[in-house]
Amino acid sequence: MPQPRRLVEGNEAVAEGAIAAGARFFAGYPITPSTEIAEVLSRRLPQVGGHFIQMEDEIASIGAVIGASLAGAKALTATSGPGFSLMQESIGYASMAQVPCVIVDVMRGGPSTGLPTLTAQQDMMQARWGSHGDYRIIALVPDSPQECFDLAVEAFNLSETYRVPVFIMTDETVGHMHEKVVIPPADQIQVVERNWHKGPKEEYRPYQFTGKDVAPMVKAGDGYRFHITGLTHDERGYPALTPEQGKKVVTHLIEKIDSNVDKISRVEEDGIDGADVVVISYGITSRIAIRAVQDARKAGLKVGVMRLITVWPFCEQKIRELAGKIKGFVVPEINYGQIVLEVERCSAGKCKVISVNSCGGAVHDPEEILTAIKEAAK
Repeated sequence: MPQPRRLVEGNEAVAEGAIAAGARFFAGYPITPSTEIAEVLSRRLPQVGGHFIQMEDEIASIGAVIGASLAGAKALTATSGPGFSLMQESIGYASMAQVPCVIVDVMRGGPSTGLPTLTAQQDMMQARWGSHGDYRIIALVPDSPQECFDLAVEAFNLSETYRVPVFIMTDETVGHMHEKVVIPPADQIQVVERNWHKGPKEEYRPYQFTGKDVAPMVKAGDGYRFHITGLTHDERGYPALTPEQGKKVVTHLIEKIDSNVDKISRVEEDGIDGADVVVISYGITSRIAIRAVQDARKAGLKVGVMRLITVWPFCEQKIRELAGKIKGFVVPEINYGQIVLEVERCSAGKCKVISVNSCGGAVHDPEEILTAIKEAAK
């Protein structure tokens, strides 16, 4: 039986994907170009027994999302650059306290209020390093409304699996793009439910620091004795302020992601084998790069494509392996060069790395990317 198709905006697809994943709580503050996510969820969440709250600002929004998650709900918020900046301290708290939640950042041109209605990819490093200290997050980057839906489901699944904040880093162009989206029946969508503690209440421990595994959760208010804090803590959640415990906690925050990169990371490849040049792109830039790659191949150049669906954790091993086999990487981004820095780091001087940057506001001209491909192929 054919699956239903709808003409859906990217932002609406994110909202529908979140509901399909089991999200039942949204707290947010309207901000261009993400506002449609809040608008859709303000209507849809009450229809499925969920709750929508418009908060007074983005600081309150992420705080409410963390609280709702600890109370047992799958929860999300949506914002753009300035609001994303305001959330960073609480994102660090959610990382330290291992609170599953999803943050959607529909990127626009910056810094400051910048270009509210125009596209950019300028928040990629902020997603990774926005809060202080050592920790890990997961960031997914859709390039279409269909992926906005699909990756919203995946974001919640990853968040629940690893007890970590997960970002959906879309952009104004994808967020406001209308395309056909297939929304499968609910029984055909793979949803990861929260891992609930099933043992005696007195045995419950909200944390374990084994590196790979995460502890089950309980709902706040259900009679379990535990503590949640942003301080370095023991397995019960109570402060344990020693260098030894700090090492144990931080190592766990990092290793639960780094040791599972092969399970988390998603990269779409085309024509990599035998390529002289590989174009690395993500989000809307991937779609612009298609024309440049097609023209380069028509001209006889051996060009491969690597589209990053998961940007964080970064696909370090793939880049290292390719760097010794090709002449160069071409990295188009709608920023002044962010992910290209990771490509340079991982390629370690073994091949050319050419940045095709744009300061925001508009997508690339494919000719710019084609010129860079020709340069890398020399």
